[in-house]
Amino acid sequence: MTYAFSRLKATGRDFRPAYDRLCADEYAALAPAHLWGVFHGLFGVAANELIVVTYGEVAGVGAAIAALDEVSEADTLLLEPTVRPTTHERRTQEGLYVFRFFDVAHKDVDEIASLSFEAWKDFETATDYAAVPQGLFRQHDTSAATGKMLLCTWYDGLNSWQASRTPPGQASARFRRRHALTQGTIAYATRLLV
Repeated sequence: MTYAFSRLKATGRDFRPAYDRLCADEYAALAPAHLWGVFHGLFGVAANELIVVTYGEVAGVGAAIAALDEVSEADTLLLEPTVRPTTHERRTQEGLYVFRFFDVAHKDVDEIASLSFEAWKDFETATDYAAVPQGLFRQHDTSAATGKMLLCTWYDGLNSWQASRTPPGQASARFRRRHALTQGTIAYATRLLV
């Protein structure tokens, strides 16, 4: 299953016209791709930007979004799931969604995915916060030696995000090892538009 992460900038100062256009006719502009979620920024994303994540037949999604009159620019990255998601359906749970990009060597992707999977056993069962990793994706095009991975994690709010910086059990050690395999990260805090 292929995913597309699209970050778009609306033509005006507000994201609403672009969002309304995307929503028209049950997201017909994105067809034949399926919608995973539309997200508006809390931190790191401009007021007139949206993040649109789609899956399935996504090859034309970037061009379709960029062609909308309400969109001034759009960048799309094609992705493949690693250990999550294991099922493919639209996100519906309200809360904080943090998208974290990792700069990685493609040869390390399997180890990063394995470390994440093992760390999540402690991370998402903690009682001090509520967090669930939604997806860990690798870049679809792996022809270069380095590229991107994308982690999307749901939190019930910013307090949980902050508390999750010190996860229990073996999660901290595994996350430190994962960090050592990355060449840089950047995160965007968003909320799901439903």
